[in-house]
Amino acid sequence: MAEATARRRARGTGGGAARRAERTSTAVETAKFIERNIPNFEVLTTEALEIIEHNAETVLEEIGVNFVNNPGALARWKEAGADVQGERVRLPRGLARSLCATAPSQFTQHARNPERNVEIGGRNLVLAPVYGPPFVRDLDGGRRYATIEDFRTFVKLGQMSKWLHHSGGTVCEPTDIAVNKRHLDMLLAHMTLSDKPFMGSVTEPSRAADSVEMCEILFGKQFVSENTVLTSLVNINSPLTFDDVMMGALETYAAAGQACIVSPFIVGGAMAPVSVAGTLTQVLAEVLAGVAYSQLIRPGAPVIFGAFVTSIDMNSGAPTFGTPEAAHITYGAGQLARRLGLPYRSSGSFCGSKLPDAQAAYETANSLNMGLLSGVNFMLHACGWLEGGLVSSFEKFVMDADQLGTLHHLAKGVQIDENAQAMDAIREVGPGGHYLGCAHTQANFKSAFWRSEVLDYKPYETWSEDGARDTVALAQVRMRKLLDAYQKPAMDLAVEEQLNDYVARKKASMTDSFT
Repeated sequence: MAEATARRRARGTGGGAARRAERTSTAVETAKFIERNIPNFEVLTTEALEIIEHNAETVLEEIGVNFVNNPGALARWKEAGADVQGERVRLPRGLARSLCATAPSQFTQHARNPERNVEIGGRNLVLAPVYGPPFVRDLDGGRRYATIEDFRTFVKLGQMSKWLHHSGGTVCEPTDIAVNKRHLDMLLAHMTLSDKPFMGSVTEPSRAADSVEMCEILFGKQFVSENTVLTSLVNINSPLTFDDVMMGALETYAAAGQACIVSPFIVGGAMAPVSVAGTLTQVLAEVLAGVAYSQLIRPGAPVIFGAFVTSIDMNSGAPTFGTPEAAHITYGAGQLARRLGLPYRSSGSFCGSKLPDAQAAYETANSLNMGLLSGVNFMLHACGWLEGGLVSSFEKFVMDADQLGTLHHLAKGVQIDENAQAMDAIREVGPGGHYLGCAHTQANFKSAFWRSEVLDYKPYETWSEDGARDTVALAQVRMRKLLDAYQKPAMDLAVEEQLNDYVARKKASMTDSFT
């Protein structure tokens, strides 16, 4: 930011050329996490919420949940008062909710640049990029398996994206590196190529431990022991199953005081009932059990109420996104999370489209807006998602990251201070005039309206002369501009050397495994 300011000063401030240069320059700037000044949209009545909460407790008490291949978890539950038969755990009514009470309603995730710290919970919304796809797509190379260089490119784009607050986790799966080693290269990329907060590995408990150890190098062991520096995604094997891999990662992070998103993975009609109320009942039961278990590991460990929800196309069996049913569930889950007193994770730039086309835009817009209005506190997949989560798209990453600016501006709400009332402007212009030259417009025009850095607003003739480019082509231009302007954020060289040495030693200690 300071470097961008210095460059503007060097160019001078007078004349149209200088103003045009300022408008087209790339400034490395990150907006603060969103603080909502608009109400949440609540779709469920108090009576409906109470019914769902009662039914979720019934599910835990009568049906129970499975903790598979995890004798330690079964022992913890038995000691806590649960009925454990084999791998089935049944929780007496009220037990899970009482355990959840020790989880914080809000927490800070620290970045290595303190200016990038985020507050997760309350009225806040933190935006993080796409997570998990094995494929990438761009205009030049089409659809292909992701590599570590693709991963690093996404991290750089995330660092350069103003409206994105978080570097995320597995922004794509680098398939050119062994499965048992790739988490090290991904973490190293987040730590060195970005100074925003990031996520840890959950694909094996030892990889979660590696994530904590690398953070101890980056932040210092004492700092990590006293603060949250990682937020990680722990999916529940819906319906009602907690596998040992994900729970092993949760155990590692909770014991270290690091945050986990406890998130049912719901495809309505496949992993949950087809009805909204039935799905919400299962979601709440699973979250209650998962969050409660994290508190058995360490009371007070930060945790987020997660809800990944999509419906299913009953003809093809494919997941569908941006649907009204998913919206109802997302709104309802937000209400349940707030009643439980937990931060809420849901929504994203979801779409089922194969390309960043009109289908992708419609579904993504629906999904992003429902996330804002439902009270989401941590939005994973906020940019770059394509093809039902199988693909991370470079152009869509840029398109979505640009549109996240609309969420920031919508969340501001409507100002009603003296400047916003604009009475001086109305008096100055009077009947029949125009506001283009009035003092109020001149004082406010730079900040009055949000403006896209990607979309085209030119007249037809100018647009045609410029090559008649569609939005994807414009996004590619924007992507290249951001990458050309990218500068690696400053870092203590000794710390970077320690991180590189840690990764090299860890990788050398293992033979490659691709399973």
